Amino acid sequence: MNITVTHAPGQTLDFAGEELRSYLGRMLPDAALRIELKTEPKPGNDAFSVALEPHGGVIAGNSPRAVLLGVYDALRRLGCRFPAPGRANELVPRIGQDALRLRYEKTGAFRHRGVCIEGADSPENIYDFIDWLPKLGYNAFFLQFKTPYAFLERWYLHKNNPSLPPEPFTAGDAERVMVRAEEEIRRRGLLLHKVGHGWTGEVLGYPAVSWNADPRPLPERLRPLAAEIGGVRDLYGGVPANTNLCLSNPDARERFAALVTDYARRNPGVDYLHIWLADAFNNVCECDACRRSTVSDQYVALLNDIDRRLTAEGLPTRLVFLLYQELLWPPVRERLENPDRFVLMFAPISRTFSRSYHTQDTPPIPPYRRNRITLPGDLGENLAFLRGWQAQFPGDSFVYDYPLGRAHYGDLGYVRIAQVIHGDIRRLNDLGLNGYISCQELRAGMPNFLPNYVMGRALFDGEAGFDALAEEYFSAAYGAAAPQALAFLRALSDHSSCDYVNGKGPRQDAGMARRMEQAAALCRRFAAEPPHPCPQDGAVRAGFLERLCYHAQYAGRLAEALAALARGETENAARLRGELAGFIGQNELRFQPWLDVYRLLEITENYTGFPAI
Repeated sequence: MNITVTHAPGQTLDFAGEELRSYLGRMLPDAALRIELKTEPKPGNDAFSVALEPHGGVIAGNSPRAVLLGVYDALRRLGCRFPAPGRANELVPRIGQDALRLRYEKTGAFRHRGVCIEGADSPENIYDFIDWLPKLGYNAFFLQFKTPYAFLERWYLHKNNPSLPPEPFTAGDAERVMVRAEEEIRRRGLLLHKVGHGWTGEVLGYPAVSWNADPRPLPERLRPLAAEIGGVRDLYGGVPANTNLCLSNPDARERFAALVTDYARRNPGVDYLHIWLADAFNNVCECDACRRSTVSDQYVALLNDIDRRLTAEGLPTRLVFLLYQELLWPPVRERLENPDRFVLMFAPISRTFSRSYHTQDTPPIPPYRRNRITLPGDLGENLAFLRGWQAQFPGDSFVYDYPLGRAHYGDLGYVRIAQVIHGDIRRLNDLGLNGYISCQELRAGMPNFLPNYVMGRALFDGEAGFDALAEEYFSAAYGAAAPQALAFLRALSDHSSCDYVNGKGPRQDAGMARRMEQAAALCRRFAAEPPHPCPQDGAVRAGFLERLCYHAQYAGRLAEALAALARGETENAARLRGELAGFIGQNELRFQPWLDVYRLLEITENYTGFPAI
């Protein structure tokens, strides 16, 4: 093999060159060619050009990250497929040197294309997901909190899975994983988003690392900084990250702004720093001074203060502000003074996933009632709040959505939720949004990773149609068995309900019970006559078929439990869910990267309505 890749020095270009040599070396073991990687800096979304011939050529991009994206896109056009995180799941074909005839240009359809960590994750889950992102066209990763302690702790303690004993894990361990994760992000030139949750708890003296309750009492000297609710200032439910502040208190605002400024100064590698309030609603301060304003007005005033401090120190960090819960209501008086500093993030966490976004007329925004709000469920209601903010803020923006955070467990086939994601992305321009970050479990791969595959490809390539993406994915994952696998999972999606599992609608529902019974029957039939791997399809596709057979067993058990719940058979539903928990718990290590046992059981208890096990 004689493959020479030349490029200017730089970490991301070095990595892009290593990747190109490695993959082409497996695809063209006897090749002799010379390829140049180069950057042609220019503003705008990620853009690259590919000009390859059998002797070599050039891959150029408007940034080192764009060059890496161009490398992976060229490899995909040459037949490589990346259907799941982890290099063991890739398909790399042998090709002849004459196949190296590519000449095209591409520009990312949206500026913001990313994923935010959720669920219970091992370090390997995090590193593999970061490695996978640019192969699908994503350009960003969001590590929530100041470290990913919350997500790693859930895994190491094996929460919700008594089949696995807890393992030692410390805050120091989380710091070390964070350092490695950020190194992997920088190596690929990805945009780093950080923090979001935890600022309010840190103002009150608690570490900003998780949603865990803290047994330590709120220090008396800091009690005036906490929101007053029902005449009491204390931790909300014992959870610092869920506790709001008294934003009329100048000391609370000063401590908040100082914390953010210090963090930005110490972490210049953070591209987008998220500034959020508490992760709970109907718990904002009720003191007389706070009642004279709105939470959103106080929030914007705080953001302006932070911006002035960052400007004074010459810090270019972009700040992301959040439309979420009480902050869905636009401010009445305050406006952001320096829009170029900020990015609007619309987070419609209470939306339905029965359909994609639409651009029909939106209803008026309901009056704001302090600590008596109801979160909007209808898509039109959610979009009314977005329109209200957009009328005041003309700057950059993206949606922060949750199809793979809770609702996806209700789509047993994963085809329908992938279609909804694709439809959402197709409507982003109409909504005036410049991208999408998915708040989700990283282990959202049972039965497969089709939703994330569709998401990444559609966010980069605005022309990519859903049916073509699904066909591409299923051919890669299942080979000769692709038609049978797709037919089964489409049928399963048709009988599923994301909204029911996500807690929307009545729990007792005869129609839903029938749908779940039909889904369970589909799973039994598939499990009785599963497709057999074709020898020439190889080990990767055999693994996908093995997981599909396991999925039929897991999804059948879940459907039976959901059917019992919808019939109103509480004890039977609890028993069946307990059997499901035992089954997936005992098999978790075997299918660890593909199904998040902790998160599935948490969602079905806290949202779907199953009794606690």
